[in-house]
Amino acid sequence: MNFNLTETQKSIQQTFKAFAEQKVKPAAAEIDENKTFPMELFKQVGELGFFGMRYPEDVGGSGSDIVSYCLAVIELARGSLSLAAVCTMQSLMATYFLYRFGDKEIRDAYFSEALFGNKIGGICMTEPNAGSDLMGIKTVAKVRNNDFVLSGQKTWVTSAPVADFFTVLARTDNHEQLSIFFVPAKTEGVIIGKNIDKLGVCGSVTSEVAFDEVHLPKNYLLGGIGEGTKCLREILAEIRIMTAALAIGVATAAYQDALEYAKTRVQFGKPIGKFQAIKMKLADMAVQLESANRMLFHAAWLSDEDLPRQKQAAMVKLYASECANSICDQASRIMASYGYAKEYPMQRYLRDARFTLIGGGTSEILQLGIAKELGL
Repeated sequence: MNFNLTETQKSIQQTFKAFAEQKVKPAAAEIDENKTFPMELFKQVGELGFFGMRYPEDVGGSGSDIVSYCLAVIELARGSLSLAAVCTMQSLMATYFLYRFGDKEIRDAYFSEALFGNKIGGICMTEPNAGSDLMGIKTVAKVRNNDFVLSGQKTWVTSAPVADFFTVLARTDNHEQLSIFFVPAKTEGVIIGKNIDKLGVCGSVTSEVAFDEVHLPKNYLLGGIGEGTKCLREILAEIRIMTAALAIGVATAAYQDALEYAKTRVQFGKPIGKFQAIKMKLADMAVQLESANRMLFHAAWLSDEDLPRQKQAAMVKLYASECANSICDQASRIMASYGYAKEYPMQRYLRDARFTLIGGGTSEILQLGIAKELGL
């Protein structure tokens, strides 16, 4: 593969870099402190075409490649991981199944509007007793007169308090595998539960969602009965590649702030960046970032070429998320007390980076998956 970016890719990178610098970074602290969904910025991201990047032009998208998408994600995450998290959820998991399986009614009323940020979606997978173990899901959709009645409890649903629709993983009568259902948020029986107060990505509002005998017409089944697990697997690699890009974005922000601080903070008569201990930390961080970036764009290129990428996607998500947490930690140490002060964004990077260890699969789950790919 060629690591040189095309002119189109450079243009996309520059567009989102400028947006992050001019619009996102000045608002990032307020988003974090207020713990509210960044609606205005979300809509501006929609105006930039981000939500449609992964989809073809004939459905309202731009048909961009995954490499371009990752470049945009990195820049958004460099500005605010909260904003980047809700935007990537909208652009991938929340809309993908509507694109793949939604009929004209669903596409016209929800999918098309979601590509412009006019409708907000969420995906309901996790349950109180089912996280990494998706087959432990208890939510059930019972067949009734050719329609469905959905009942169950979901948790850790991103954007749920502001969502217009959900895609829900559930069991169906007497079927071992999972199915996927489209559920408008205002449907009778949909109950938005308590907000989950988190350590980081506080602007990515998250809550519980309950389904109390929600009646769904048969066209709200997305894909066939029992095909949910297989359909989710279709985008699993892209979910992990995207999460790696989020990790690289926040790590880049922390590294850049620490590097600038090391060049300007004077102690014992010279900038602290002249001391060997600080030099070594920054050098290690630079190596980690470069390695994570190369792994990311290799995995993204494999995806663009429709080549096997499950192992590479798991590897880069594992490596990038662990590196992000290490880089944010080391950057915070370089800034010492300033890295601990709420006045500066370093403490936010440190808190937000923890999110990347969970989304897209925990490190331990990824390690087991990689070992399986190795034949172990």
